[in-house]
Amino acid sequence: MNILILGATGFIGSAVAAQLLKDGYTVTGLARNPDRACVRQSDIRWISADLEKMTNATDWSSVLEGQQVVINSAGALQDSLSDDLAATQQRAMIALQQAARPAGVKLIVQISARTDGAGSNLPFLATKRAADTALAASGLPYVILRPSLVLGRNAHGGTALLRALASFPLVVPLLHADSTVNTVAAEDVATAVSAAVSGTLPSGSDIELAAEERHTLASLVKLHRAWLGLPDARVVSIPPAIARPVSWLADIAGHLGWRSPLRSTAMIVMSEGVRIGPTPSGLPTLSAAETLAANPSGVQDLWFARLYLLKAPVIAGLSLFWLLSGLIPLLAPTQASAHFLPFMPAGAAVALTLATCLIDVALGAAVLVRPLAKRALLGMLGVSLAYLAGASLLEPALWLDPLGVLVKVLPSILLTLVALAILDER
Repeated sequence: MNILILGATGFIGSAVAAQLLKDGYTVTGLARNPDRACVRQSDIRWISADLEKMTNATDWSSVLEGQQVVINSAGALQDSLSDDLAATQQRAMIALQQAARPAGVKLIVQISARTDGAGSNLPFLATKRAADTALAASGLPYVILRPSLVLGRNAHGGTALLRALASFPLVVPLLHADSTVNTVAAEDVATAVSAAVSGTLPSGSDIELAAEERHTLASLVKLHRAWLGLPDARVVSIPPAIARPVSWLADIAGHLGWRSPLRSTAMIVMSEGVRIGPTPSGLPTLSAAETLAANPSGVQDLWFARLYLLKAPVIAGLSLFWLLSGLIPLLAPTQASAHFLPFMPAGAAVALTLATCLIDVALGAAVLVRPLAKRALLGMLGVSLAYLAGASLLEPALWLDPLGVLVKVLPSILLTLVALAILDER
């Protein structure tokens, strides 16, 4: 049987793909970068596609050819430079449903979410609800699965944030610490998908996936803290008024392409908690403790947890450093160009100063835009090394300057290397 997975490179989708490959099915995945996806999961046939651009039934014709089952595990938290929720979670899914019957698709498995309660009118849940409703009315065989907070060996989104909060030194700062949270193991979501594909779950099923136990957000974070091997710490409740500016900044970052789990959508949903009824009997549901115990942590998990929340300050710090290094000399360009005067005319020295300032400002601004960040960081490395080489040749005495004019560039280079190392999100 041929199975097409949307979102096969994601947290849930990759677990589903691994389970279906283990079951012996032929799996095809959609990816924006199929070459990179193939390196990671070579047993999957990859197709280059962007769901945002597949909003008409005709866009799906070649993709669905030969596929008997389609599993949708694609999704995003909030509209941003990188994500258009109405396109990917609603229009593309309705277009898929319209194309599925003529293409001979026998089943669509939709991995959705609980779409009522707090935040139900936000685009994240409203678009999922619209796609679910259209699927139920389409006349196609379908199964809708609604997992609670998904835990797994890998970390993404909410799971990554749990680990980051758990790694805080001395105390654990939490907003909505007493909110109720149900969890489900990524492996159990994959098993439920497998059951839907095999027919164990009948067509028309709409199932919530969650372990029977219920945690508070505080107890779940403490469970992760113990999993990381850290001693217990006191939970400090953060008032919403203090957390609101953080969500505001995270939303701004979203418009620049960064997918922060601290955005306002997540905060609104978490204000009510993640409450889902237990999974029906017949499907396995590991508790949160069992899920973590099945995947013992290593030092790499502790490193990830501690670096996760540092990523934003690292990028912002580099941006500020380069913006200021470019803007401050512009306040007195003639004075700033004095170092070049022994080697060139005054006019050329000022022109060179202005050019280097504009390069610094451009790099400082570009690194804030997610699609440009990698190139900006590489540019920072190249320009820093060029500055050091040029200054060492023309005025080596600057290495002994009491203000550390050149020495200060070295930690900037190291911080840029750190930013490159932690830049990838998936």
